[in-house]
Amino acid sequence: MSFLKDRFAGFIGPEQKLGPLVRLFRANFRPYARRYAFALSMMVIAALATAGSAYIIKDIINKIFIDKDGALVFVIAGAIVFIYLVKGFATYFSSVTLTKIGNSMVARLQRQLYDAVLRQDIVFFQRHALGDIMVRISQNASAARAAIDLIVLSLGRDLFTLVSLVAVMVVQNPIMSGLSLLIAPPAIYGITHLLKKVRTAARKEVVTSAQIVTIVQESVQGIRVVKSFGLEDRLRAAFNVATGNVETLSNRIATLGARSSPLMETLGGLAIAFVVMFGGYQIVHYNADPGAFFSFITALLMAYEPAKRLARFNLDLEKALVGVRMMYEVLDEVPELQSAPDAVEAKFDSAAVTFDRVDFAYGEAPVLKGLSLTAPENSVVALVGPSGAGKSTVFSLVERFYDPTGGAVLVNGTDIRRFTVESLRRHVALVTQDTFLFDGSVAANIADGRPDASRAEIEAAARDANAYDFIMAMPDGFDSRVGEGGGNLSGGQRQRIAIARAILRQAPILLLDEATSALDAQAERDIQEALGRLMKGRTTFVIAHRLATVRDADIIYVMDKGEVVQKGNHEQLMAEGGLYAHLRALQFKDEKPDAVAAG
Repeated sequence: MSFLKDRFAGFIGPEQKLGPLVRLFRANFRPYARRYAFALSMMVIAALATAGSAYIIKDIINKIFIDKDGALVFVIAGAIVFIYLVKGFATYFSSVTLTKIGNSMVARLQRQLYDAVLRQDIVFFQRHALGDIMVRISQNASAARAAIDLIVLSLGRDLFTLVSLVAVMVVQNPIMSGLSLLIAPPAIYGITHLLKKVRTAARKEVVTSAQIVTIVQESVQGIRVVKSFGLEDRLRAAFNVATGNVETLSNRIATLGARSSPLMETLGGLAIAFVVMFGGYQIVHYNADPGAFFSFITALLMAYEPAKRLARFNLDLEKALVGVRMMYEVLDEVPELQSAPDAVEAKFDSAAVTFDRVDFAYGEAPVLKGLSLTAPENSVVALVGPSGAGKSTVFSLVERFYDPTGGAVLVNGTDIRRFTVESLRRHVALVTQDTFLFDGSVAANIADGRPDASRAEIEAAARDANAYDFIMAMPDGFDSRVGEGGGNLSGGQRQRIAIARAILRQAPILLLDEATSALDAQAERDIQEALGRLMKGRTTFVIAHRLATVRDADIIYVMDKGEVVQKGNHEQLMAEGGLYAHLRALQFKDEKPDAVAAG
């Protein structure tokens, strides 16, 4: 890689460009080195054939048109056929090889990007919109391929072709060759001047394209809300703004890139005009070789296109490197929350969970303040309180999506930060109000709880979740597709699939977040019965705004503003009064006060 850096530093640009470029080659060139070598050798052959087609013009002019040597007509014609046959096959093999390398590289980089995204913690997904992540995975890998292809093609095709044609020019007329190359310095200066503007505009274009993806994704996922609230005009306006910005930036980039054309066309025209005047003067006044002149002018004309592409090399490379830099931003992102170097595997069949004076804040706003609570082994602990009390944050800390800013979360007396993140989460099962299912079969979604489960275990979990009957009534039973996000199922059916998934996980810690809200009475009864089976032998945390669903909990913690303000069972809290009794009275305001007080 030091060879690449030393050899092409002036040609490619400064260190800020070479850094990601050298890294890109180091990581992706070696696996394909042999195939790249083959492609480059084919490009060299094609370049030599191109030079040969220019060189043979001398014999066509001198031997056929001037000397009128009929014997050489077929020889030269055969040579032309051979030259172009070799060039055609060499171009074919180099093109196919580079395409296969590029496709393999894109797939490989997309896998690396996807793995990097999956490694990230919750903070990463709060910081990056879905559209941004999708663009980075889909487009940035292609940008990396474009950058490598551009360099390989520029060196293997354009540079070798240009060198071969310049060699023909030098052989035919060294003086005209030297004078023709005087156009290079002003061309390089003009292109370099455009680089900074292209870099800035290309980065903005990628970011704005991500906004388009985000708007479309939100429109599709929230289509019921869009239709219900008549948000089409607002979303259409936002989409029009985003597409308008992309259009403006694309036009800006195209305009900047196109500025190289008049520069190169003008300089090329001057070079060709000078050659015609100089060469014509030599032929008219000094009887110079006309075949050599036409061979020279042919080589010069054929050299124009590769020279123009090389002149644009920096512009095109800069656009590709925008995506490469953004790709490495994802690959280099280090999750804020990671397992400690000396972390151990979590291994426990039952769990007592303790929050020991836990503090936590999202940014500057405190959410939990010295929170202390305990969930004994195999108990049911309910968390109630107004919105914003910190209940969901408790769940996030148990699953270690975040770490406390103060205090500790303990399982069986051990700080969960002593466990590896992955092993801790294998001991936790979650059922939420907004059940998410993957677009696959029913069986596959249940098996997500424990991928190595047998079909019999999957079906047993479905029975325990009161889901077996409706699953078997579906067209393909357990092989029926649930649709994107579970869209082919009702809310209650999705919930029972989620419960079956949690049952199959056999985790000692269970988190239930509003698991029975927004359901009709029959569905709620089925799910409550399934949850009763699920909670047996597990330490269960329950969040529920409907207090009727938590009255049988072993311990109820009443939270307000990040603190526990009351603790006890339902009867104790009702007798005590306070926030719990107030919340219950609000939910049962149609009951008589004494009936409310009686619980």
